[in-house]
Amino acid sequence: MANPIENIIPNQPPVDKKKSDAQVLKSRLEWGEPAFTIIDVRDRQTYNEGHIMGALPMTMDGLGDAAAKSLSKSRDIYIYGGSDADTNQAAQALRSAGFENVSELKGGLAAWKAIGGPTEGIVESMTPAGKDDYNVVDRMKDQAANMDK
Repeated sequence: MANPIENIIPNQPPVDKKKSDAQVLKSRLEWGEPAFTIIDVRDRQTYNEGHIMGALPMTMDGLGDAAAKSLSKSRDIYIYGGSDADTNQAAQALRSAGFENVSELKGGLAAWKAIGGPTEGIVESMTPAGKDDYNVVDRMKDQAANMDK
């Protein structure tokens, strides 16, 4: 018997070895595709203020060793920092440590937010959600309002 959903769910392209657009990452998240990790290499205070939902904080110091302790070297990794230069430096550190599928998120958090990607953190929780943001409270309010109609 053939797989009935075989042609419905498109295959996602493998992680680009160098750079990825925020839309590619968002698409993978929306499809619920497993087996990838997002790493934020900005300082801890900045990370706590706001980051891509689900991103792991890792500092630049000892990045390769820290990642090696918790991640498979063949895992797809998307990485971003405070600037494209920081992102590139962090990606090079992971590649030097033997990670095979590391992709730099072009534009970092700003590019992610520009396409309505979900975020979390202290400042992000106080920022009103845009129409495409994942905001559970607004969705619940909308549902309650529509139930009364």
